[in-house]
Amino acid sequence: MLTETCHSDTDSTCAPSGAGRTLVDRLSESQLYRDYEQAFRAATGLPLAIRPVKAYENALKSREGGNPFCMLLAQTNAGCANCIKMQADLEQKAGMEPKSLHCFAGLCDSAVPIRVGGELIAFLQTGQILLHQPNQQEFSRTTKQLLAWGSEVNLKALEEAYFQTKVFNPEQYDAMLRLLSTFAEHLATISNSIEPQQSLAAADPEDQVVSRAKKYISERFNERISLDEAAQAVNASTRHFCKVFKQATGITFTDYLARTRVEKAKHLLQNPHLRVSEIAFETGFDSISQFNRSFKRITGMSPTQFRSEG
Repeated sequence: MLTETCHSDTDSTCAPSGAGRTLVDRLSESQLYRDYEQAFRAATGLPLAIRPVKAYENALKSREGGNPFCMLLAQTNAGCANCIKMQADLEQKAGMEPKSLHCFAGLCDSAVPIRVGGELIAFLQTGQILLHQPNQQEFSRTTKQLLAWGSEVNLKALEEAYFQTKVFNPEQYDAMLRLLSTFAEHLATISNSIEPQQSLAAADPEDQVVSRAKKYISERFNERISLDEAAQAVNASTRHFCKVFKQATGITFTDYLARTRVEKAKHLLQNPHLRVSEIAFETGFDSISQFNRSFKRITGMSPTQFRSEG
């Protein structure tokens, strides 16, 4: 619901790294994403965009299917600032699984995380919809808030746009988010083949070490991998590898490996025919107890709980 006319310190201080944006740009330019975005928009009438982590500008503003009501709100400084805050709150809540939040006007925005291994790289974003029929009481409350903020807005145009907002029932919308979750997992998978396409000659040597390490983990996560073996695989000393990897990802090699395995396990847990013990060993854990501890530490729930809620 944001536009470029709204300025906030959040936009400049929380921008993702250039490398992170490059990978996200490559994903958004891939034929797979373009085909899915077109199909999603045709089926739902909703906009869809990939938003890099900590990029709170309106990822949906130039997308077909964007809500005119949101665009009008974004022309006011207060409405724009409120939406930036909501986007930041939504990102914090959606780090591990899809989440939705409602803005002060009652509209719903949703973010679905795209995780490569244990690293959060971006979100699929959609929304700008209502989960109930638009009503005069809610619209009046919104306009009163805007006037209290001192915002100048064309109330007639705003009212017309509000009552034309798309409405979904909660069950239907939840089903759409589950489809987006599956697509996010697919994008994470193809990112492993997209990332090495970056020019290694122009890349920083330390970036090359981390990139090769991520690829090594992605290909061998179900095997026993030691820190020394990983460092050797990328032609780095163990000490240097530890330092560079943590600086680039924000977590240790061991934690990244565990998170990669847990992400793979989450996907396998959707298959009711696979036992938890089978999934534990298939994803590289040495024991069921180790699997259970790692899974709960990373997701906040046990594998069995995750499966039952899925």
